[in-house]
Amino acid sequence: MQIKTAARLEGIGEYYFSQKLREIDALNKQGKDIINLGIGSPDLPPHPDVIRVLQETAAQPNVHAYQSYKGSPVLRKAVSNWYKQWYSVELDPETEILPLIGSKEGIMHICMTYLDEGDQALIPNPGYPTYSSAVKLAGGTPVSYTLSADNNWQPDLEALAKTDLSKVKLMWVNYPHMPTGQLPSTSFFAALIAFAKAHNILICHDNPYSFILNEKPVSLLSVAGAKEVVLELNSLSKSSNMAGWRVGMLSASKERIDEVLRFKSNMDSGMFLPVQLAAAKALELGKEWYDSVNSVYARRREKVFELLQLLNCNFSKDQVGMFVWAKIPGNYADGFALSDEILYGASVFITPGGIFGDAGKEYIRVSLCGSVEKFEEAIRRIKTSLTT
Repeated sequence: MQIKTAARLEGIGEYYFSQKLREIDALNKQGKDIINLGIGSPDLPPHPDVIRVLQETAAQPNVHAYQSYKGSPVLRKAVSNWYKQWYSVELDPETEILPLIGSKEGIMHICMTYLDEGDQALIPNPGYPTYSSAVKLAGGTPVSYTLSADNNWQPDLEALAKTDLSKVKLMWVNYPHMPTGQLPSTSFFAALIAFAKAHNILICHDNPYSFILNEKPVSLLSVAGAKEVVLELNSLSKSSNMAGWRVGMLSASKERIDEVLRFKSNMDSGMFLPVQLAAAKALELGKEWYDSVNSVYARRREKVFELLQLLNCNFSKDQVGMFVWAKIPGNYADGFALSDEILYGASVFITPGGIFGDAGKEYIRVSLCGSVEKFEEAIRRIKTSLTT
């Protein structure tokens, strides 16, 4: 019996890392012991108080029922306080915040809420591959805009304004940018809001990296008039070491939140209450928590710089987030070639930049999610492979 898959899956391949992890698993079964420096999955635990809240509340008898589709008031209030403290953004916890089961699902929720067949969404190149996949799955058409080092990995809004934007409903942006680690300028954010209003486009800002190796976290919602055109996704995955807990949030005007909720409420039945209460605790943590996390990442980043220098790559030391983005030397065809050489020659996996779009083909990306000892071993292996 053969059943054809839905047309919406045409052109949607398996996620690159899903495929690559199978390949790495096969190599490990051959005894290769691959050091994976590819994926940004935090290897550090959450704060002990966060785990304690989860344990204590999960043991209570009255917390196991379905939850509100809008999330616990405790969590929404914690998000509101967090945005005010760190981003200087005022959000009404009753109407302008929607907790998510991870911010990745929010990307899909937004696309399904706003895109019909024939609608277009602007997608960064290089950028997170899920933006394009979600647009396609929702029936829309992704239209990429190229980012380059020459323009500080920011879109050329003047050039975009001269293109046909009549079918564009959404524009995906992500700063601090993944994979390049570029911080946004204040003037760029202001220009982005003006661009959105001039062309009747909703700006979808994906903002999970703002606390990692970054002294001044910024929200696009802090720009005057932003709530009229911005939906901002955020997450506890990176900032609170809670990636597997799947806790994210959408912040926007009441109108936007209500629109997305119409779709989301048909997709899940709320988040486990003890997880929400533990997440609220995580959002209450002070500067000392973020400093402690970043001190670990800073030490690791120095080792990554050492590794990249060994490979003769060029990179900026000013980038933030939990990756380092680097341009490959000219003797390699692309980042895939360098990545494969290191994988098969040194048993170290580094992400090729081309998976984020063709504008990244001359780059590689190294994750900071590994111990200093792991990076030192990767350096040792690469040195050995380069001399044999």
